Amino acid sequence: MKFKLKNSLFVSSAIVLSTQFAISQMKKEPIAPVINKELISHGHSRIDPYYWMNQRDTKEVIDYLNAENAYAAEFFNSSSELQTQLLNEFESRIDPNEKYAPIKRNGLIFQRAQVKGKDYQQIFQLNGERKTLFLDENERAKGHSFYDLGSWGPSPNNGILALSEDEVGRRKYTIRFRNNSNGKFYTDEITNTDGSIIWANDNKTVFYVRKDPTTLREYQIYRHVLGSDSRNDALVYEEKDERFSVYLSKAITSKYIYIHSESSTSSETQLIDANNPNSEPLVFLAREKNHLYQVLNHENGFYILSNHKAENRAIYFSKEIPTKIETCQLIRASSPSIYIEDVLILKNWLITVERENGLVKIGKAKVGNTDLSYILLNEETYALSLGYNDDYLSESVFYNYNSFTTPSSLFTWNLNSNEKELVHQKKLIDPNFSSENYVSKRIWATANDGTKIPVSLIYKKGIDLKNAPCLLYGYGSYGYTLPDVFSATRLSLLDRGFVYAVAHIRGSKYMGEAWYENGKFLKKTNTFTDFINAAEYLSMKGYCSPAKMYAQGGSAGGLLMGAVLNMAPYLWKGIIAQVPFVDVVTTMLDESIPLTVGEFEEWGNPKEEDFYYYQLKYSPYDNVKRMDYPALYVTTGYHDSQVQYWEPMKWVAKLRSMRTNEAPLIFDCNMDAGHGGGSGRSQERKELAKEFAFILQLEGITK
Repeated sequence: MKFKLKNSLFVSSAIVLSTQFAISQMKKEPIAPVINKELISHGHSRIDPYYWMNQRDTKEVIDYLNAENAYAAEFFNSSSELQTQLLNEFESRIDPNEKYAPIKRNGLIFQRAQVKGKDYQQIFQLNGERKTLFLDENERAKGHSFYDLGSWGPSPNNGILALSEDEVGRRKYTIRFRNNSNGKFYTDEITNTDGSIIWANDNKTVFYVRKDPTTLREYQIYRHVLGSDSRNDALVYEEKDERFSVYLSKAITSKYIYIHSESSTSSETQLIDANNPNSEPLVFLAREKNHLYQVLNHENGFYILSNHKAENRAIYFSKEIPTKIETCQLIRASSPSIYIEDVLILKNWLITVERENGLVKIGKAKVGNTDLSYILLNEETYALSLGYNDDYLSESVFYNYNSFTTPSSLFTWNLNSNEKELVHQKKLIDPNFSSENYVSKRIWATANDGTKIPVSLIYKKGIDLKNAPCLLYGYGSYGYTLPDVFSATRLSLLDRGFVYAVAHIRGSKYMGEAWYENGKFLKKTNTFTDFINAAEYLSMKGYCSPAKMYAQGGSAGGLLMGAVLNMAPYLWKGIIAQVPFVDVVTTMLDESIPLTVGEFEEWGNPKEEDFYYYQLKYSPYDNVKRMDYPALYVTTGYHDSQVQYWEPMKWVAKLRSMRTNEAPLIFDCNMDAGHGGGSGRSQERKELAKEFAFILQLEGITK
């Protein structure tokens, strides 16, 4: 199979895109060969001209990807000076020896740090003023084009380090062990895991999760004894239901190891005695339809965060392992206006993380007392979360605060005195930076059905808002809520006059559980229309120019980009779609593709006719039309385990064949990366500089 090359002349953007720069001649735009494949479901026929692209590692696929990458490289050559300038700006703001907030594990204090000239982090152990290099990711990454340190954790007596590493980008981790006294690694290696590692209390037994080799679903729990052959590891539990995945955690009391089985709509937890790792798991509460719960062990019994008859979740208590949630004592009732995001239990304290009207507050109450007092922030928008807290006896907690204008900050909250102390804050080395130079606010757009959609935004003081370009970011799936956090790199856009905004659309839990439920299944299109309405509102209210609206999203947020591209192409001057999930119907009908079955409880199963036709209505690949499209930059990773490389590959090929204009259409596939893009600090920043350069050039901004 040979792909065709089409000469393509991009004429002045003043004519094509109303931008201020002319795109040079771009030769050899890849045009993929068409091999029509008929796909029939529910008596309905679809023709897929690019189905062949799912043939991983074939010469035809690799050659075509190489051609697309060469075309993208040629396109970005024209902005090489701008990209270099952006990279220099990043480095001028971010300390090359940046240190991260310290964490306390097993009574020891560790701190991550960057090192000038090195791509990966180092982990130090702190002892007063003295620090000792504990682990150097740079050494571990040598010889690999991709490297990701997954989990790492010392044994209970701190004598042995267990760590997991991905050297491909497929999120399949190998677990290894190191003797901390001499730094030598054991011969034990455990492959094809999800990367998590939980130690039993005997300092020699670990529990881990294996993935299905085909679907990559986390489905088995194994037990490994240090020094033994991992091929003989004991299978502790296997999850048979393909809608469920498993994961592990450990009680803060260190009494139990938890095996969690969870789908999008129900869950089940089993307990293993951490002092007797060979013991059989005990089911805490048997799974029930639409019941999601979490267990927290306390010396007096168990606290349970549950959605039983509680849409926004409630907190229960049981002295013993219960048989039914109805037998448990209600500690904190559900509220229609407050969503309980998280709970932490200490010996003397119950800590809650709650979201009200979209904003987070952290509460505390003495164990046995239901009266909560809160950390409250008088700001329009911010991010607030618990830090790493593993000391059951502690009388204080770590929490993180962040906002569009304030760098990430770690505080301790003394639960007795109520005093708060700043422990660590990321600081910019640019002496000219001041939070006071920027304005951050939250506005409420109006959706098609009258619902108010929260939109967070930031811009530099003094800019002409009505004529400003805007980059609108969105996600809106799986109940994940985008936090409004600071970004040192984003300043390069803000200082060039951009408005940056985040649309907290339905499909997240920004406004509680109902906000999520109204953006999934047969209500999924609310997510897309909310985003469109947010963009329209921003320009209508004078927060940006309607002719300079850009959008960005990744993964399920890439689905969002594809949907709004088809539904409202006239709104966008340019779109960045990262690892986009765009071939919804074909993917969801193929249970051999990684993770598909578990996704039925998020998107619905298209083997059911209602879901098939509903998904077909919004699936970006199936709705590409013969019309003008805005400029588009699409990225993916060849080893992506979440969204397979061929989805964006097919989408771009179809857009090339159908679009009626010649706006830039650029596809960039990192052949050494997975779902999260390239690894290492320099690679991450290069990718970001290309994204910024793409939209800045469309604005005619070349420096």
